[in-house]
Amino acid sequence: MARTTKKKVVTRKKTAAVAKKPARKAATPRLVILVATRKGAWLFHGDAKRKIWRTDGPHFLGHIINHLVLDPRDGRTLLAAAKTGHLGPTIFRSTDFGRTWKEATQPPAFTKAPEGSKGRTVDHTFWLTPAHANEPGVWYAGTSPQGLFRSADGGITWQPFSIINDDPQFRAWMGSEQDGTPDGPKLHSIIVDPRDPAHLYFSMSGGGVHESMNGGRSFTTLVKGMEVVGGFDPANIGFHDPHCVRMCPSNPDRLYQQNHCGIYRIDRPSNEWTRIGKNMPKRVGDIGFPMVVHPRDDNTVWVFPMDGQSVWPRTSPEGKPAAYVTRDGGKRWQRLDAGFPESQGWWTVKRQSMTADTQDAVGLYFGTTSGELWMSRDEGERWTCIARHLPEIYSVEVAEV
Repeated sequence: MARTTKKKVVTRKKTAAVAKKPARKAATPRLVILVATRKGAWLFHGDAKRKIWRTDGPHFLGHIINHLVLDPRDGRTLLAAAKTGHLGPTIFRSTDFGRTWKEATQPPAFTKAPEGSKGRTVDHTFWLTPAHANEPGVWYAGTSPQGLFRSADGGITWQPFSIINDDPQFRAWMGSEQDGTPDGPKLHSIIVDPRDPAHLYFSMSGGGVHESMNGGRSFTTLVKGMEVVGGFDPANIGFHDPHCVRMCPSNPDRLYQQNHCGIYRIDRPSNEWTRIGKNMPKRVGDIGFPMVVHPRDDNTVWVFPMDGQSVWPRTSPEGKPAAYVTRDGGKRWQRLDAGFPESQGWWTVKRQSMTADTQDAVGLYFGTTSGELWMSRDEGERWTCIARHLPEIYSVEVAEV
């Protein structure tokens, strides 16, 4: 009887000891910055504090890489939109986070034109977007000249998507292959509503913003309220030039836009954009390319303005680079320049070259036309240059794995 009592006491002590064991903390995500440049791609692997970065690269040295994106649905598949000297425009795919790469067997290509008709040729794939979380392996791509493509096998083969590539009205809005940005017109900002895989957006530079509610079978224009360059007719969709459109992760009914003619916001179901960039300092203006939205606050958005004179220098205004943030949906803007050059900073940031992580204090990352990679660990209050002397940076994405 005594032995039984003693055993029970020991058992209770063990149970009590287990109960006092502290709960295990969730693992901090590992951050990787994906950098695509004029001459290849680099991956920067960060430590938990985002202070030490290990360089992996170059990948595809010498080739133009317009976009490098991780598939968030599996956390290991990378797609790289490349324009190579010998293979031409193509897509590369890695399923082991960049250790090995394979070329797509069928990259994006326009449908062959009928005999005697002039067709179009893809110059390069510009934008890559993973599809909805419930559609594993599905990707969208935007090209120059402007076209929309889809892959259903993880980026191995691509087919024209929707009606827009050959639709006469869309072709008229797209203009000629010589129109648009200095290195060709772009189809970009392909957005999938996280609530509904059939709800899609895309933008064209030039050619406006477009929306589909039926999985791409048809699209409607979404340009009301957007301005165009003086002297041109805003009723002509081809004159509308969105530079970058972002959906708020915390509120998919709110979108922001950085446009050739200012900064805009739209709150659905409204179909009219409101120009919120007029509240920016007049000497800086609201012309630029990139835009980043806070992952948890739909009132907070960052931009990186550039000199928007009538003949665009495409540099930081007065050679004094700065990001700007609004925390009230565009009513007020704050300059964020701590850590940047105070003068002689004659660079700017392209539309795909600024992004954010989802940490408690949001980290911001961007790459410059002069090959510098910058970051902020405190939502833009102070900036640190973490890499120099890279080729001109075309895109920056951050992956949390």
